[in-house]
Parts: sequence; structure tokens; C-alpha cells
Amino acid sequence: MKNVRALVMLVIAAVAGLGAVALASRWMLEKSSGSTAKVAVAAVDINLGQRLNPEFIKMVDWPSGSLPPGAFVDAQKLDGRVMKTSVLRGEPILDGKLTPLGTQGGLSAVIAEGHRAITVRVNDVIGVAGFALPGNYVDIIVSTQQDKGNKGSAGNTDDSISKIVLEKILVLAVAQEVGRDETKPKVVNAVTLEVTPEQAEKLDLARSVGTLSLVLRNQVDTVVAPTIGVTKATLLGEKAAPEVAPVKPVRTHYVARRTAAPRDCIGVLSGVLSSEECF
Repeated sequence: MKNVRALVMLVIAAVAGLGAVALASRWMLEKSSGSTAKVAVAAVDINLGQRLNPEFIKMVDWPSGSLPPGAFVDAQKLDGRVMKTSVLRGEPILDGKLTPLGTQGGLSAVIAEGHRAITVRVNDVIGVAGFALPGNYVDIIVSTQQDKGNKGSAGNTDDSISKIVLEKILVLAVAQEVGRDETKPKVVNAVTLEVTPEQAEKLDLARSVGTLSLVLRNQVDTVVAPTIGVTKATLLGEKAAPEVAPVKPVRTHYVARRTAAPRDCIGVLSGVLSSEECF
């Protein structure tokens, strides 16, 4: 009898233990499922200017306590939106990386407000051997001829000059590509730059009066270095010829000789000597 009672107690304890384990496991699952949320991320690498569609987006679990600001929990809200920057596969798609609602796709969607896009022809040398890629910053150098009235006072007959005319210009695209994630050089025949309207006027005039060159600069370098340009004389260290002071004409003063007024004269005889006395 005692053995039966002990066996019953063991069965009851086992059932209670299994029930407690099941309840604890269920509670843990419920708590774990409640700490995550579905977030829209890029299913593939997406370049700036591309219009989103369901093929570019996938929903993944993300810890609820560390949701990125601007993240989307509904993929339908991203349909038709245009990327303002490039994103990599698996990266959350945030509102700050999208252009405003209603924006059409393409390069025009990524031009900053108040700026313009202008394309200039380049070659493998001017294009910094293909290292001027979308997202980089460049300076613009123009090599041209000075106006005749702008020559130095030294009378230098060589009027060639090279000067930086624009600094820290953003490269939007090279040829037809706007992706910013590749680092391999690409030799192309055209580069599209983002400029202000005033800079666009300067650049258009510069390419019409001389030869343009791109100078690649550090992306975080914001220092502006104004220059006066380089001529052949300053490049070779030639000394300027000394200035010759103009010769001033010498003025000659003439003094008019006054004619003596006529006087009365008489002859005087003194013995054998004679003389003349005037009054």
C-alpha cells in the first residue's frame, strides 16, 4: 500500500514538473516573440536614384528595443519610393535615405536642393585615371590664356595660366553609372558634377576658354585653399625684368638778352690822345 502511494506521488510530481516546464517554455516563447519586430531591409544592393519595388525589399526580425529611427515596418509604404543614397544588401531602408514622396527616379532625384547637375568631357588623364567615382569630391583646374590687359608689369610675353576655379565639387555620376559603392577605377569620357547655379556658369565658361582638369581630394577635407594661379614665369622661377623709369623731357629755359638803351656820346681830345665819353 505504501509503495502504491509513493508511486502515485511520483507520477503526480512528474506531471507537475512537465506542466511547469511547458508553461515556462510557452512564456519564454511569447516573451521572445514580443521583443522583435519586422523591419524592411534591402534584399539586394540598391544604387541611389533607383525606384523601389517588392523585389528590392524583404522583411526581417529586428529587436524592438533597437529599431533604427526612420525604419519601415510595412513594405507597402516603400513601393515606388526613390533612393537618395546607396544601400547594401541587408541594410535597413530608412526614411532619411529616400527622396520626398512623388519624386521620379533617375539622377535628378538625387540632386540637392538649390543645386544643378552639369556634365563635362574628360579623358583618362583629366578624369584622374578613372578614380573620380560617384560620391567623390574634386577640384576643377582650368588652363587658359590671360587677357592682354591682365599681363604682369614685367612685360612677360607668355600669357598662359593654370588656376583652380572650383573647389569641393561632388561627382554625381561617371558616364551612365551613379553607384557609389565601387572603388575600382573606371576610365570614362564624361563626368557629371553637382554645382550651384553660379558654379555652373563658371564651369561652362572655363571649359569654353581653356582645358579642364579634375583634382581628386579627400572626402572629409573642407579647407578652401584660394590660389592666384601659376604662369610659366612663376613655374620656372624666372626673375622679372627690372622696370625702366620713363625719361622725362628736359625743359630748357631761355633768357632773353636785353638791348642796352642808346646813350649820348661825345669825343674828347687830350693832346695827341682821343677818347669817347657817353652819358
